[in-house]
Amino acid sequence: MSYLIKPEGYCPLLNISETEQGIKVIKEFFQQNLATGLRLRRVTGPLFVLRGLGINDDLSGAERPVSFPVKDLGDAQAEVVHSLAKWKRLTLADYHVKPGYGIYTDMNAIRADEELGNLHSLYVDQWDWERVIRPEDRTLDFLKRIVRCIYSALLRTEFMVCERFPQLKPSLPEDVYFIHAEELRRRYPSLSPKEREDAIVREWGAVFVVGIGGPLGDGLPHDLRAPDYDDYSTVAENGLSGLNGDLLVWNEVLGRAFELSSMGIRVDREALLRQLRDSGKEERAGLYFHRRLLEGDLPLSVGGGIGQSRLCMLYLRKAHIGEIQASIWPEEMRKECAELNIHLI
Repeated sequence: MSYLIKPEGYCPLLNISETEQGIKVIKEFFQQNLATGLRLRRVTGPLFVLRGLGINDDLSGAERPVSFPVKDLGDAQAEVVHSLAKWKRLTLADYHVKPGYGIYTDMNAIRADEELGNLHSLYVDQWDWERVIRPEDRTLDFLKRIVRCIYSALLRTEFMVCERFPQLKPSLPEDVYFIHAEELRRRYPSLSPKEREDAIVREWGAVFVVGIGGPLGDGLPHDLRAPDYDDYSTVAENGLSGLNGDLLVWNEVLGRAFELSSMGIRVDREALLRQLRDSGKEERAGLYFHRRLLEGDLPLSVGGGIGQSRLCMLYLRKAHIGEIQASIWPEEMRKECAELNIHLI
């Protein structure tokens, strides 16, 4: 079901030509800063993978991948990727990447079950990145260092964009605030998870919510995660479970929290077995990706995805992701957007 946020008095600060220029410089500048900050090498990622290998990201577990038969493979089914969370870890192993270094790629995906709106499109474009780590790096403190490195790249990019287009003014705070999802629940016990995010991000401007996927004190997760990439069950040095999370910033145009990135330290053998068991997905242990991980053939890693169109939305002060990328929208949404001065590509 589609849903449209309608910001009052919305007026784009950039025309179509300036918007296209802005998209180009943001994508070029940010990925260079991300790569140098985290020591990542660019690799070419797939648009689709074969079904049945456990490589495709099943997100929360309910989304259906777009699939098609491959004639020259005996009509074997291929799936358009949802993301490259697992593929990247296989690539780290196959490319023999050393600890402290990693890879990134332009990930293009189709998510046919998305609820379309200002923030969600059928088409997903993000920088997917993954970095090899050592056993001693599997800590919350290390995850925070990685988040701060990414946030520094976000700040530098914002400065560049505002210098290029003076009608845009910077809005990101100097630092990112960290809070565990359980601490957030206790702070706002009467609010839903999304309402909690709005409340905390309105206060701090940029927040990293730690520990997403496992049950909180009320027995419910802050949000859903697949059990076989992020480690959301290992108890960290703060005494709470989870070595992953989401990076959120305040979106002034939409007046709400705005997710830019989901990332985390990935499961090791013990965490994978635990999360497969707890989620009732133990049969996955026999799949190609999972076998290689359980047999010790994959390196320990940290990784995530950073939304390209979302980043451009934020910096260019756009109200709808369709002002950044070309996609398909319900006709009623197109009409409403036109009335609101939101020009969909």
